Amino acid sequence: MYKYEKKLAYPVNLTKKDLRMAKLVITQLGGYAGELGAALRYFSQKFTMPDEYGKSVLNDIACEELTQ
Repeated sequence: MYKYEKKLAYPVNLTKKDLRMAKLVITQLGGYAGELGAALRYFSQKFTMPDEYGKSVLNDIACEELTQ
């Protein structure tokens, strides 16, 4: 389902460290309101859905959160 390619989508040229921006990036990825947290919540909620359509929708949303 997932394919890992070790290349950047956009070239990155770092000239100096920006600790404030690094903190914002880490918050989005791993914080309570980040992408990873949202994906894990969707994955866990799909197991309590009573119908297959709801399970598939939550699974699709979780996969989309992981690919962003």
